[in-house]
Amino acid sequence: MRRALLLLIGLAAAALAGGDVHSQLQAPLPASGGEIVDVPKGASFRGVLRELQGRGLLQSGRQVLYLSWYARITGRAGAMKAGEYALAPGMRAIDLPALLASGQVVLHELTLVEGWQFVTALAAVHAHPALKRTLPETDAGAALMAQLAAPGRHPEGLFYPDTYRFPRGTTDVEFMRRAYKTQQRVLAEEWDKRAPDLPYVSPDEALIMASIVERETGQVDERPEIAGVFVRRLQKGMRLQTDPSVIYGLGAAFDGNLRKRDLLADTPYNTYTRAGLPPTPICLPGRAALQAALHPAPGKTLYFVSRGDGSHVFSETFTEHDAAVRQFQLKRRRAR
Repeated sequence: MRRALLLLIGLAAAALAGGDVHSQLQAPLPASGGEIVDVPKGASFRGVLRELQGRGLLQSGRQVLYLSWYARITGRAGAMKAGEYALAPGMRAIDLPALLASGQVVLHELTLVEGWQFVTALAAVHAHPALKRTLPETDAGAALMAQLAAPGRHPEGLFYPDTYRFPRGTTDVEFMRRAYKTQQRVLAEEWDKRAPDLPYVSPDEALIMASIVERETGQVDERPEIAGVFVRRLQKGMRLQTDPSVIYGLGAAFDGNLRKRDLLADTPYNTYTRAGLPPTPICLPGRAALQAALHPAPGKTLYFVSRGDGSHVFSETFTEHDAAVRQFQLKRRRAR
């Protein structure tokens, strides 16, 4: 009789314990959504659970214990991957081991904007809180290009402007390597589809032209016409005379006001004093600018001037161009 009573008590205790394990594992996490679990490299599964308990995301030590057992039995404790994980609304405690072993970490975003210069892009990378800086404070561009197996190459224009997603802890070099490889791929794709009889001897020259087009206009539909003007100038042996290239060559000396003396100050980027293309791109060109450089609009125009509203007037002769310049310069002076 006593043995039967003890057996009944044992079975009842086991049932109660089993019920407690079930209720603790099936309990919904007190999360409204958006809470982040950060799993450091080398962390133990139990240590992560204790941290969640300290934040109130797990209810008790029993819940931590049962989850630890469950994760060990299923093999997910040893499969846990470092990174940030987002807790979704309605998640149960038992869903945690699978989430932390999935590797589906939170991805952050950064957009490199078309027309940015390299220094601006790299500054944005270094300002992003989820990216890890490894490049030196000085000569970061040279250090980066050395790590990209292109030592001594000027970095301007070699990184594709786009929105990139990445996990926390990604290094600046890893991020820029993606943008570098993307630009190489896009340039190769567009170069293979280029129009015939262009005055470029290499894809790099097309990239330089695309960067000039990118800086000359924000109007997408004008880019082929802008490229057409510059291509015809190159073919005729005329100087490009593009202000953005001159400004790039001035660097920090440019104060926002381009003067006649700046147009006469010779630098490798002064397309008023030097023939042909500048030695490197002058910004990060996007695909649309690259397509325009490789598919310039046909025609006879050789000049253009800004209307002051982002669009331009195109002219075939210098006489027409001079009249347009005087018209819109006068209009801008009256507006001021």
